[in-house]
Amino acid sequence: MCNDLLRRLSKSQNTVFCGRIQLFLARLFPLSEKSGLNLQSQFNLENVTVFNTNEHESTLGQKCTEDRAVPSAFSRRSQAVVAKFSKHAEEREEGMDVEEGEMGDDEAPTSCSIPIDYNLYRKFWSLQDYFRNPVQCYEKVSWKTFLKYSEEVLAVFKSYKLDDTQASRKKLEELKTGGEHVYFAKFLTSEKLMDLQLSDSNFRRHILLQYLILFQYLKGQVKFKSSNYVLTDEQSLWIEDTTKAVYQLLSENPPDGERFSKMVEHILNTEENWNSWKNEGCPSFVKERPPDSKPTRPVRKRPAPEDFLGKGSNKKILMGNEELTRLWNLCPDNMEACKSESREYMPTLEEFFEEAIEQADPENMVENKYKAVNNSNYGWRALRLLARRSPHFFQPTNQQFKSLPEYLENMVIKLAKELPPPSEEIKTGEDEDEEDNDALLKENNESPEVQRDKAMTGEQIELFANRLGEQWKALAPYLEMKDSDIRQIELDSEDVKMRAKQLLVAWQDQEGAHATPDNLITALTKAGLSDLAESLTNDTEGSS
Repeated sequence: MCNDLLRRLSKSQNTVFCGRIQLFLARLFPLSEKSGLNLQSQFNLENVTVFNTNEHESTLGQKCTEDRAVPSAFSRRSQAVVAKFSKHAEEREEGMDVEEGEMGDDEAPTSCSIPIDYNLYRKFWSLQDYFRNPVQCYEKVSWKTFLKYSEEVLAVFKSYKLDDTQASRKKLEELKTGGEHVYFAKFLTSEKLMDLQLSDSNFRRHILLQYLILFQYLKGQVKFKSSNYVLTDEQSLWIEDTTKAVYQLLSENPPDGERFSKMVEHILNTEENWNSWKNEGCPSFVKERPPDSKPTRPVRKRPAPEDFLGKGSNKKILMGNEELTRLWNLCPDNMEACKSESREYMPTLEEFFEEAIEQADPENMVENKYKAVNNSNYGWRALRLLARRSPHFFQPTNQQFKSLPEYLENMVIKLAKELPPPSEEIKTGEDEDEEDNDALLKENNESPEVQRDKAMTGEQIELFANRLGEQWKALAPYLEMKDSDIRQIELDSEDVKMRAKQLLVAWQDQEGAHATPDNLITALTKAGLSDLAESLTNDTEGSS
């Protein structure tokens, strides 16, 4: 019945009655009822603002010619004057002749302090078409027109500001105490009222609030908005700057402009929540009770901390289960138990890569498809172990690998050069001692020149990196390191000793068997680091 009434009534002539019907429906149905919502964000395109579009019929050319002051009590009487003028306009339409002096001395039209011409009048009321249908702002030509008109209108508001006079404060008191208030369903667009309207604080608030509502729609995320309706960066920047300017004008507009501006900002922020709720499909605000839940629950006493402790001197922590209680109380200090050496599950490089090193030996003739490095699970664990225990993992290299097995195979070859062969680790007892003695005798019998021709070991690199320290960057060019490698070393670590170690490891990877102490001594001498070269020479001779 209500919807049928709304279809039959005229929204322009029966505006108040239609509004009461809609308020009744809003209170009758629950808040999440979709039938009363504008889900698709449709606009009332029938709400057209009619104004004089013929410049030849305009009377603004003769306006503002007399030198008369604006009445100080205008803001209090503006709506009464507008109502009086609308009455005379209707009488003229009916053919009645009304003389100029019939309005009385108090209601005599006054000259404006704002220079108004037909162009300003036309541009001002043309903006209502954009407020009626904001989609036009997404069109390039329409946006330029809207931008031009808005800048001129807002410039007028900025140039001619209203004063918070005693009359405006009196008018506000009348509104608070329920005084007579005139309401207009639509704007009056007569040219003769233009100066009065621009000097009315309430009228300015209407126009500025229309701007804020329009900007909120253009920037907001609406579910049913077309994908083509997207603002450019320039448009978004202009809207952001103009929004600040509009709020500033609202705060400067009497009476109580600052309070009114903050109230409008709060209301528009609340509207964002409603937009999000509509975009989500208007879910119900009422939370349904689960069918299995009981309407009332017995109140249980909260257990005290002493209830979790066992009786007696041991004071075990009771976990509610015998096995959990036993596990929890294995160690009095749980943090120390977590730090126990028995909880170290990470294998060493020798243990983990032993099988891969054997398979990489060409003598064993293992086919590629049977190698452990081709197993994805093995490769994932190998990367984690290399990141924790191997200096080669974070070392920059010029080699490019197309797959993980290829990279791991290269790393296995490097580790095989540093780690002892698997066969040596298996041997025990007297054989192991005899081989160690033979190796020591052989090493002692070698001359210093022979030892300097051997590749540097990991221990030697570690020891010399600590001495090199901050001078690593001076040595890098003489080890034929590229600028990109040097920058990568600087990015990887901030510790100078770690940078020196990375430099030597990268040089070792690059030179391979030629990464000998003798070649390093030569590079140190060329770099002017003779003290380090001499210390390295002494270390090599001392180890022999």
